[in-house]
This record gives sequence, C-alpha cells and structure tokens, in this order.
Amino acid sequence: MKKARKRKKEQQRARNKVRLTVALVALLVAAASFATVHFVSVRMNQSVSLPALYSVKEIDYQNEDERAQRSKVSFASDLCVTSENVANSAVSLQGDETGALFSLDDRAVVYSRNMFDRVYPASVTKILTAVLAIKYGDMDQVVTINWQDLELEAGATVCGFRIGDQVKMSELMRGLLIHSGNDAAKAIARTVGGSEAAFVEMMNEELARIGATNSHFTNASGLHDENHYTTVYDIYLMFHEALQYDLFTNIMQVSVYDLTYTNADGEEAHVNLDSTDQYLTGIYDPPANVTVLGGKTGTTDEAGSCLCIESQNAYGQPYVSIILGAASKDALYTDMSGLLSLIND
Repeated sequence: MKKARKRKKEQQRARNKVRLTVALVALLVAAASFATVHFVSVRMNQSVSLPALYSVKEIDYQNEDERAQRSKVSFASDLCVTSENVANSAVSLQGDETGALFSLDDRAVVYSRNMFDRVYPASVTKILTAVLAIKYGDMDQVVTINWQDLELEAGATVCGFRIGDQVKMSELMRGLLIHSGNDAAKAIARTVGGSEAAFVEMMNEELARIGATNSHFTNASGLHDENHYTTVYDIYLMFHEALQYDLFTNIMQVSVYDLTYTNADGEEAHVNLDSTDQYLTGIYDPPANVTVLGGKTGTTDEAGSCLCIESQNAYGQPYVSIILGAASKDALYTDMSGLLSLIND
C-alpha cells in the first residue's frame, strides 16, 4: 500500500512538472507573439503616416527654423524635389512673389524662389476641391442649390446660381475650374462632404496623404483666413495629383463654356463662363513656342494674384509653373512669361 501511494505521488509530481513546462512554453510563445504583433503594429502605424506609394527620401532644409516648420516628408519617385532656392539669371520675381518652374519629364526644379514659405493661396485652393470632387463625388448627380451655397463674401466670383437651381456635378466642376465660382465650390463641398466643414476635414486629410505638410485649409473656395495657407511646393503637389485625372485636365484647358442647368422654375438655363486664366482668353500671350494648357488662378487682397499652370515647350515636353503673391495681374503674367521663357532653353 505504501509503495502504491509513493508511486502515485511520484506520478503526480511528474504530471505537475509537465504542466509547468507546458505553461512556461505557452507563456514564452505568447510573449514572443505579443512582441512580434507590437513590432508589426508599430511598423504599420509608421507606414500609415507616409503618403501612399512614397519612397523614403528626406529633405535637408536650409535652416533649423524651416525644419521646425515642416515635418519630415517622403516623396514619390516621380516628383520634382529640391531643398533650396534654384536661381536663374534670366528670371527675377518681384516683391513678395514666391514661385517655381518644374520640368515634369526631367523631374527637376528648373527655378524656385522661397517655395517652402507659407503664403495664402486664394482660389488656387480649388485644385484640391476638384480632386476630392472627382475622387469621391458622382459627376452625374444633380445638386439643388441652397442658401448655404450662396452665403458668400462681398465681391466673390460666382457662376450666378440661385436657390432651387438644379445643376449636375459635372457642370459645377466647370463652374469651379473655368470661372472659379465660389458658389460652385460651396455646392460641391456640401454635396461631397455632407457639409463644408466635413469637406474641409477631407481636404486636410488629402493634404497629409500627398505630403503637402506645410498647408492647412479652412474652406473649399480659397476665401481668406489666417489659418488657410499653403506653399508653392504644396500647390505643386496638389496640381500633380489633379493632373492624374482626365476630367481635371480636360476642364482646365477650356477658355469659354456654356454652362447648362435647370433653374428653380424648372426651365433650362444657361450661363456663359469665361476662364479666369488670361493666357487662355488671349489677354496675355505666352512666349513664342510655348503652349499654355491651363491650370488655376486665384486672387484676394491678402494673397495677391496667383497662378498655377501646365505648359508645353516646342518639343511637347510638359512643365508646371507657379507664382503666388504678385502685386497685380500685369505683374503676375509678366513674371509668369519670364518663367515660361526658360522652357525652350
């Protein structure tokens, strides 16, 4: 009997040792799994913060103040990148103007002046409004204009819609990009975002996604606000994104358009829109052998006269040129032509 009890105790101790060993192994496996998952999670969280499809390439800024203003950004391999001003003796921008010329084929910055300085963009903002409308809107949707769309600052550029008018989203896009209509911008923002405030959140998320980290928008039209700002380089990033969409590139080239909609009385109505791009309307001529394809303008008292355009040289090679903060339309187009004169060199 004693031998049987002793044997039973020894068997119980053996089983306990096995259980303890199994428990320790399980604990070690769990710890290793947690470490792996945590590591992967951290890596995934890090990757989410980077713009999609961007490779790691940090900018070396000119000074610590500039580094403090901008977060580290990684750029896609098909973008033009520089960390400093690029001078050219043939070009001299005036006053407070900031600007740049980008060679898309060469992925090179041909010229730049203070292109990382924060400035006000005015209606050049509508490039991003258009991008979000194309990505998340329905171009066949019919939008009924309401009072919110017509709450505009005095002197705002408008298409002339009234409460109750019904306009297809595709026509609103033309009012937005050809004539820079603020009523079109607000109607698009309200429809795509559910409200302009929600649409603005989408805008700032899109800015982060494309790497435009020195920009912050507060409205869809470019109405002046101290917290609504950008840089020349960030405008380039927005325009680069917009040029991926045929609808955008087709609309930006139109000089005159007959916008059709249904008015509040149920009747077909028309409004004739002239482009705000004065190269397209022939008020200003580009240099010889330069073709201006189109882009986006902007003007407010605080932002000055602004222009972002795509052009081609005599060989069909594409360039993007941007000037923000010109003192007048004449200064803007004079200096823009100076930039464009470089593309056939």
